[in-house]
Formats: sequence, structure tokens, C-alpha cells
Amino acid sequence: MTTITKMPLGKNGPLVSKLGLGCMRMSSVWGSKANDESESIATIQSALDNGINFLNTGDFYGSGHNELLVGKAIKGRRDDAFISVKFGAIFYGNQMLGLDLRPIAIKNFINYSLVRLGVDTIDLYQPCRLDNSVPVEDVIGTVADLIKEGKVRYLGVSEITADQLRKANSVHPVTALEIGYSLADRQIENDLLPAAKELGIGVVAFANTAEGLLTGEMKAPLPANDYHLHFSRFQGENLIKNLEKIEVLKQMAKDKGYTPTQLAIAWVNAQGDHIMPLVSMSRRSRLPENIQAMEIRFTADELNSLNTHFSQGAILGGTYLQR
Repeated sequence: MTTITKMPLGKNGPLVSKLGLGCMRMSSVWGSKANDESESIATIQSALDNGINFLNTGDFYGSGHNELLVGKAIKGRRDDAFISVKFGAIFYGNQMLGLDLRPIAIKNFINYSLVRLGVDTIDLYQPCRLDNSVPVEDVIGTVADLIKEGKVRYLGVSEITADQLRKANSVHPVTALEIGYSLADRQIENDLLPAAKELGIGVVAFANTAEGLLTGEMKAPLPANDYHLHFSRFQGENLIKNLEKIEVLKQMAKDKGYTPTQLAIAWVNAQGDHIMPLVSMSRRSRLPENIQAMEIRFTADELNSLNTHFSQGAILGGTYLQR
């Protein structure tokens, strides 16, 4: 298996793997069942062995289970891992109740995360979202204080607007922006991506397959209990028409000898040296395919075809990114 290349995370940030490992699906989140813990740990360790050092988790994934899992996986090899932690979401069971971004809460969250992870410092710490409940200056200022204390190395932000990004960066330099980005979700190209590039902020792009839409494996109609049905793009005629659009991706994948999922990841990777595809994996068997996706190159005609076919608005309906 080919080891992954490195990229600078922002203009003043560290070198990290160009492919990130999303750990969320290794824990029970939003009604999903937790995966086999030993296999999840083995997946993290195998990723590290292959040069994927960017590990993404959240203190609310599985009510702390995910951080405990990551902590077990990196025990004895802390220097091999770059740990990104999101905070701020408040859950009761599998229901998200809202956000708590008060400085006093953030100072509480960080201590629990450090203990669960078994580390002295978190590499990248970021609010999972920003709302109007607490001024941006207070949220970012609190993380800046944690950086001064040595509990955090770098500031990240997630799922925010271009204006919020600029405001956050004015309080303390932002190293990374985590945001959903795929052929099916390109609205951030209007304002947010240009702002991140202008400010020299690295982009950690999740949901590269648009919650499975771009895998080529989804069929209509979906089962009545499928969580995708919460989002309008997976409902009724929207899903039927969206799956018709995916046929172009499936054909290109077949012609190039790859899977649609690999092409979806490769397209995100091709959008810039400052953009990292963040791919969720919970089994070692997924690693070779996803690492291989990082080696895929497109011709100018192929990129033009994908960009034209999947222009903004081509995919009907919204996702959680557009609530």
C-alpha cells in the first residue's frame, strides 16, 4: 500500500497527511450502532502505519466513546497522530439538543477530552458550529487562552460562514476549516472557500460522497427507516433524478477502472493543495481503496465534464449542511 503524502495545514500550520481519517462512525452516533471496537482500533493504527496521521473526532461522538477509542489506538504512539477534536454539541442519547459554547463550558469540555484521549495537548480544537448564543470573540478567545495554557496547539472552526471565518481569524489565527464539500455540495465555492484561501487557512473536507449519494450504490426508494430520508435530496422524485445524475460519475469510474467513491474523493483532493479529503472509515479493508483514490488524476476534459455535470444546484434538495 502506498503511503500518503503530506500537506501544510494552513499557511502557518503543521504538516499533516493529505488524507484524513474520520473516526465518528466507529461510535454510536445519531442512532447508529457502534462498530467492533478492536477492528476500529486496528483501523486507526493501520492508518497511522500508512502515513494517515490526521484523526478527526468529537467529544460528543458516542458520548465520549470515540475519544476513548482514539486514546486506546494511539497509546504509545502519540507522536504519530495529529488529533482534531470538535466540541460544543449537546446530546441526550442520540438526540442533539443544541450547542453550548459558553467559555465556562469549553473549559470543562477540554479537560474531559484530554483525560479520555490520554494526552496532555489536543492538536486542533474547534467548535463544531457557531451560533448567535455566544459572541464569536468569546468562543475563539477561550480556545486562544487554551492555546496559551498549552492544552491546545491550533485553532480550528467547523461549519461556519465566510463572515464568521473572518471574524474568528481576527481574534486568533485559524489553522483549519472543517466543512462538507463534494461534487454534490458546492455552495461553499461562492464565499467560504475563497475566504479560507485568502486567509491561508487549510480546508478539511468531509462528506465527500454526500452521505452516500455519490457511491453509486444507492437505490430508490430507500427503506422507510433509512436516516437519509430526513434530507430532501433523498426523498421521492428528488432521489430518482439525483441518482440519474450519478450515472455520469459511475460511467467515468468504470472507464478509469475505479469506483465512484474513489472518484468522489479524488475530485475533492484535486481542488487544491490546501484541501484535505476527510474520509470516515471503521474497517481496515477500506484503507487500500481510499488511499488509492489519492493517486487518481483527472484530465482537463474529465474535470470539465464533472464540474459541468455537477454544477451548483444540479443535485436537487438539501442536506444537513443547508438547514
